[in-house]
Amino acid sequence: MALRASELLIEPMINIILADDHTVVRSGIKLLLEADPVINIIGEAVSGAGVLDLLKNESKPDIILTDLHMPDLSGMELLKEVTEQYPAVRIVILTMVNDEFTVSAAFDNGARGYLVKNVGADELIFAIHHIANGGKYMSTDLSHFFFKKSVQVLNIAKEITAGLTFTSREMEILTLLSEGFTNGEMGEKLFLSARTIEGHRQSLIDKTKSKNTAALIKYAVVHGLVT
Repeated sequence: MALRASELLIEPMINIILADDHTVVRSGIKLLLEADPVINIIGEAVSGAGVLDLLKNESKPDIILTDLHMPDLSGMELLKEVTEQYPAVRIVILTMVNDEFTVSAAFDNGARGYLVKNVGADELIFAIHHIANGGKYMSTDLSHFFFKKSVQVLNIAKEITAGLTFTSREMEILTLLSEGFTNGEMGEKLFLSARTIEGHRQSLIDKTKSKNTAALIKYAVVHGLVT
């Protein structure tokens, strides 16, 4: 049965500003994106400053797709400016930079997506649609890399703690320490004397070879003993 016109779902246009100081790269990205019928490139810039000029001239993008390394104003600086001044505009980073510090900083500063430039056309377009619909996206290669790294870190942590055993009472105290409880407060909660609590705390410090309570808590967090 044919659908009435009112029942058809028409996806709204996704208006995008492209920012990349390499003309060939920018043109290639534009060509890929405009193959999608609902993606509309409304502006192009060679720097973050150029993007801000477009916004000041009342360009109204849904998404800004930007490189990180550009003259005048970098992609990361642009990200901070747009997040503060135009919070409704979604920023997507498309770059060759793939280190975890930069990726983390981008999301911390308000990025809605982060993709490396070896991303395929289908994944790029999928990411644009997903972000336009309110989601966040990190390219598949980056996701796989960070997952493998987290598994490696977890395995190392398990190896380090493999020879250590903690009693249930020590784990209780370790958890309470990580939550900021003092010896007296833990004693009241566990019905133990402050002296007994201190003995357990010192035992934990000795076992983990920590210098003090702060180092003990850091050890516990890094090795997954507390969250």
